Amino acid sequence: MRVTFPDAGVLRPRFKLTPWDLVVVPLVIVAILLLTVAFQGASQPFDETTPDLTVSLNPANLPYYGLRTVFRMFLAVLLSLLFTFTVATLAAKSRRAEIVIIPVLDFLQSLPILGFLTVTTAIFLGMFRGSLLGLEAASIFAIFTSQVWNMAFSFYHSLITTPRELQEAAAVLRLSPWKKFWKLEVPFAMPVWCGTR
Repeated sequence: MRVTFPDAGVLRPRFKLTPWDLVVVPLVIVAILLLTVAFQGASQPFDETTPDLTVSLNPANLPYYGLRTVFRMFLAVLLSLLFTFTVATLAAKSRRAEIVIIPVLDFLQSLPILGFLTVTTAIFLGMFRGSLLGLEAASIFAIFTSQVWNMAFSFYHSLITTPRELQEAAAVLRLSPWKKFWKLEVPFAMPVWCGTR
């Protein structure tokens, strides 16, 4: 008699390195090391005895300055995505939350960044007293506020304009809310560069 199903040994998952793993794993390790170096530079002491923040014009320092900038941008984008996914989804899924969140986002979007940068810088310097992290946090917050409102509104509009056919397909496939979010709503919200959806 012919066996049509594989035995249990074939179905057992096996860990196997691919050539891509040999490329990706060292890159991830290097990225973690570089972020560690950037964090060490961002957490240096900052008080009356160490106020020197002069920028060196030596070209050899450009990679380090670039690393610190990438560190700030990475954290700001990560925080913006977390804010967008939580707040915009809450506004799109709950009518009560929408009544509060959308006007607040609209108001915050209308404020110029420089209008509250002085206050937020003072707050962050007070939170991280004696550390350069206060200035870094103020920079990250400025980057965050320059992009997060547009991201939140864009994701909110994508969620409320998701076609009914896709919603029905998700219901037919019995996708959980978590899977529906990652398999339908987030991909639908991504911009399409070469045409229509």
